[in-house]
Amino acid sequence: MTLIFLSIKKRLAEIKKAAGIPEDCNDDVVQVKIKNTGEGVWKELFLYPTPAVRHIVIAALGIHFFQQASGIDAVVLYSPKIFDKAGIKGDTHLLLATIAVGFVKTMFILVATFMLDRYGRRPLLLTSVGGMVVSLLTLAVSLTIIDHSNTKLNWAIGLSIASVLSYVATFSIGAGPITWVYSSEIFPLRLRAQGAACGVVVNRVTSGVISMTFLSLSKGITIGGAFFLFGGIATIGWIFFYIMLPETQGKTLEEMEASFGKIWRKSKNTKEAEKDNAQVAQVQLGTNVST
Repeated sequence: MTLIFLSIKKRLAEIKKAAGIPEDCNDDVVQVKIKNTGEGVWKELFLYPTPAVRHIVIAALGIHFFQQASGIDAVVLYSPKIFDKAGIKGDTHLLLATIAVGFVKTMFILVATFMLDRYGRRPLLLTSVGGMVVSLLTLAVSLTIIDHSNTKLNWAIGLSIASVLSYVATFSIGAGPITWVYSSEIFPLRLRAQGAACGVVVNRVTSGVISMTFLSLSKGITIGGAFFLFGGIATIGWIFFYIMLPETQGKTLEEMEASFGKIWRKSKNTKEAEKDNAQVAQVQLGTNVST
């Protein structure tokens, strides 16, 4: 009970500090005289960051970049063109295939909501991106075979459809929702608004670039080559996530920042993390009692 109280007290102190309220103030109504312009926050984020903050910023911007750079918007927005290149003809068949993409995406996002807190962010993200890599490379190979074939290959058409649906499913179960969850919970409270906003900017700019260049890219290096490129980017993304992103499941704000600052730190399981947190809290309790 004492450990819980200390954790709550520390979190309340950080909230007061971020809001400009004196730590010893316990009034119900408080007039905040400090106007927060965010100038100090930007300096702390990008000019003079601590190792932990620098790691957090790189992780947040990186996860947003790789989420979009792996080509999800190209698949969703241009799925009719992809299916047409795969050999599906007729408006009805193209419409049904496109509806299937949206249906699979929605269903697996719902599945992800039940898995995020059960399996953790990091394992689900790595599994998701690994599935995306396999799906993208399989799609690239099948589209390349179809593009260079003079006859209709039903197995290649089926493989292309399955690869698209597999890619959307694996994206939606991990990389899609976890990007937003992870980037919103890793920033300290004082840096959260600006830090999360920077992640959204990277996400939307990358999405716009992918969406606007996909048709030109598919003409320049063929549609199969475009998905080979996306597969390569997703592979780099998997390596980045493995090295840079520690597990954040069930951690408080104080524990979250302590998880960053060292590259390739081994993630601890829940029991180990709880044991360490209890030891830290006991040390803090002993310090408070002695003082």
